[in-house]
Amino acid sequence: MKGMKTNKSYSKRLKITKNGKVIGRKPGFNHFNAKQSRGTQLAGRKGSAFEIKNKPKSHLLPFS
Repeated sequence: MKGMKTNKSYSKRLKITKNGKVIGRKPGFNHFNAKQSRGTQLAGRKGSAFEIKNKPKSHLLPFS
């Protein structure tokens, strides 16, 4: 029996750290950034860690 296919478009947006955390981009920083302060703009470049439950994790990440 074959496993579920990985959602490649989503998995390319994620990065896994050495300790196994999942890092993704913060929402809301794609456009309309001209009114934001420079510090806010730079804060949007950092990734944010988030939890993925085990069942969807196997669907979204090819290496879990």
